[in-house]
Amino acid sequence: MLKYNFERIIKARGIEKPFTYFQNAGFSDNFASKIKNNRISRLENKQLERLCLLLKCTPNDLMEWTPDSNTDFDEKHPMHILRKTKTDIDLLKTINSVPLGQLERIEQLIKNEINNLSTNK
Repeated sequence: MLKYNFERIIKARGIEKPFTYFQNAGFSDNFASKIKNNRISRLENKQLERLCLLLKCTPNDLMEWTPDSNTDFDEKHPMHILRKTKTDIDLLKTINSVPLGQLERIEQLIKNEINNLSTNK
């Protein structure tokens, strides 16, 4: 089954109050509530683009594919990239656990990686 999953990106981005975050970004209360509660079943392309720009992600980051038990597919199938691991990305929690003396080195590593990603485009 292919579905939207906002929980992962919300946690990865460190958004503590999703309803308020999306409301402040100009989304309606109803829409913000649906995102917060992960009850979105469909999005118009304009909404999807707006969310991707806001969250600095791609549509693939917002979608998750869980194949049905009777679905036969090759592990090399392109849909495989939409299968998400159950591991949550909680960068803020991880960073908060790092000793202060090591944060500067981590910040430099992240900046270098971002620069590498930018130059490889």
